Amino acid sequence: MIKILGLGPGAPEALTLGALNELKASNKIYLRTEKHPTVRYIKDMGISFNTYDFAYDKFDSFDEVYDFIAKDLISKHDEEGDIIYAVPGHPFVAEKTVNILVDLCKNNNISVDIVPAVSFIDVMMERLNIDPIEGIKVMDAFDIGNQVLDKRVGIIITQVYDPYIASEVKIKLCQYYDDDKDIYFVRAAGVKGEESIRKIPLYTLDRQEDIDYLTSIYIPSGSKGYKDFNDLLDVMEKLRSEDGCPWDREQTHHSLKKYLIEESYEVVEAIDENNEDKIIEELGDVLLQVVFHAAIGKEDGYFDIGDIINAINQKMIDRHPHVFGETRAQSSEEVLINWDKIKNKEKGYNSYSEAMLNIAKSLPALIRAEKVQSKAKKVGFDWDKVEHAMDKIIEEYYEVKDVYKDSNKARIEEEIGDLIFACVNVARFLEIDPELALNKTTDKFIKRFTFIEKTAEKKGLNLEDMSLEDMDELWNVAKNNEK
Repeated sequence: MIKILGLGPGAPEALTLGALNELKASNKIYLRTEKHPTVRYIKDMGISFNTYDFAYDKFDSFDEVYDFIAKDLISKHDEEGDIIYAVPGHPFVAEKTVNILVDLCKNNNISVDIVPAVSFIDVMMERLNIDPIEGIKVMDAFDIGNQVLDKRVGIIITQVYDPYIASEVKIKLCQYYDDDKDIYFVRAAGVKGEESIRKIPLYTLDRQEDIDYLTSIYIPSGSKGYKDFNDLLDVMEKLRSEDGCPWDREQTHHSLKKYLIEESYEVVEAIDENNEDKIIEELGDVLLQVVFHAAIGKEDGYFDIGDIINAINQKMIDRHPHVFGETRAQSSEEVLINWDKIKNKEKGYNSYSEAMLNIAKSLPALIRAEKVQSKAKKVGFDWDKVEHAMDKIIEEYYEVKDVYKDSNKARIEEEIGDLIFACVNVARFLEIDPELALNKTTDKFIKRFTFIEKTAEKKGLNLEDMSLEDMDELWNVAKNNEK
């Protein structure tokens, strides 16, 4: 058997009678570290022990240290029989070696007996008058980069060993809290003569001179400035409430459709302008639309934001088997092929035609045409050369020319559509986004037309009074100015 016992937060009086009796009764005791105030008391009691402090110099990372300690304890048990492994605080509070060791014991059919203790969390709650019922989260400073901060609960961060780790913790916290938020610096909690608890501004955390292995910090709940995703959900819930906004309450999935499209295009525009501030703003507007639809779904009882997030998480995992599964993909082309196969299977498509029919009809026509053509290409239904696609444009042009004087608008519409579709084909061959290309041409047209209008104004002329030839002359001037 391996008995795992806690040495408490550091004060001798916090060491339980059960733990003390176990220590007195054994001569095969192993401590994770001797760097703990209670150990001085154990020494004074004449209790002998071994420590794993040497392991911290032997390995480059704490994970390697913890793994070594746990495996070595299994070896010690095999050699010596029943042993005791003692750790600071409570065995199951911020003690990774214990978690690893317990799993190894299960795998090796070794009995484990846990001797509990007062943890440093108990002492911190007592010293800082924290009621855990109000919410508290405990984090390891070494894992701070992987943690999700939440201003709605108090947060205890343990193992803030030195100024470097304190700096890493500060950087992470300052991304979420205000730099001057008051936090509590706690050293040697519960150890008489050594305890120090003081309120400090967050930005001064790594400047404290007494940071050591007994240091933890406590961040009270609340934050003045930073708003997170949950705040956005709360704002939307308020807007949709009886005391909220009449306009927001009236909206439905259908009434909001156009706003989602508009906001998405404004994001694209901000990206084209390379305007970081505008990208942030416009992405926020798109996110608002998602939250808006989620709120309506929740009120209707069909879905909520959690369902949306869960669905996209699962989709990303399912669509990336080369990342989350056993499939291999050596290039982006292979990724896209796998993506389409998985998507077709998910959607239950049995043919390429079905896949084409399910391309959203609400997409801009040029984008939809390009997507349909790309699907046809996958089975070889495509031109061999771009020149053949260009010839198709000429063919369609003459077909428009043959019908444009007719009164049959449906026929003219059909032939114009064929011509545009042929142009999209050429753009696809040349790896040009037809939507982007047309937008740039439209912008160019507006720029040249603006030149014509402003030049006319300088000459005291109205566009309505100018001939087409006069305007065309200014058009060519604008065109030459661009070269």
